[in-house]
Amino acid sequence: MKIWTSEHTFNHPWETVATAAWRKYPNPHNPAVIGTDVVERKVVNGVLHTQRLVSSKWFFPKWTQALIGSAKICYASEKSEVNPSIRKMILKTVNLTFCRYVAVDETLCYIPHPTDSSKTLLKQEAVVTVQGVPLNNYMEDLLTNKISLNAGKGRQAMEWVICKLNSEMKDFTKSTDEILNHTKNL
Repeated sequence: MKIWTSEHTFNHPWETVATAAWRKYPNPHNPAVIGTDVVERKVVNGVLHTQRLVSSKWFFPKWTQALIGSAKICYASEKSEVNPSIRKMILKTVNLTFCRYVAVDETLCYIPHPTDSSKTLLKQEAVVTVQGVPLNNYMEDLLTNKISLNAGKGRQAMEWVICKLNSEMKDFTKSTDEILNHTKNL
């Protein structure tokens, strides 16, 4: 078993980052993720609970495919909780494909930065376990390195989405101003 952890500070408020997390895929920084489908969504005591199915393309080396099999598309289950009253968003993802041999349990937690509420702190952890195949320690290292690389791409994707959101808001504001000005002139 390998445990990988990371912390990152976004220079954006929690509400912006939480909104961007919902719109993260698809994006040009993580082309491997090809889809997200909502399986269930409900609000319990003001907390939004969502389960999504994440579809992605994972490119395993040929030698690993000989050990665990191959799949053109891999699936993962993502369960999330968004609590706006305490400004906390938690996403927990577990792989469904290859789960007989490989377990990847990833948790992302978005909270306001403890010393600057205009920023958001992302705490990320992945627990990787490979069992029932030779070279399991090597495979765990390989997967952990891939997760680390993808985490960097994920942060870039979040910034890309936030930029998109800001642009959409400017366009919306401009359109609203034009409508208001037009109605004043009537």
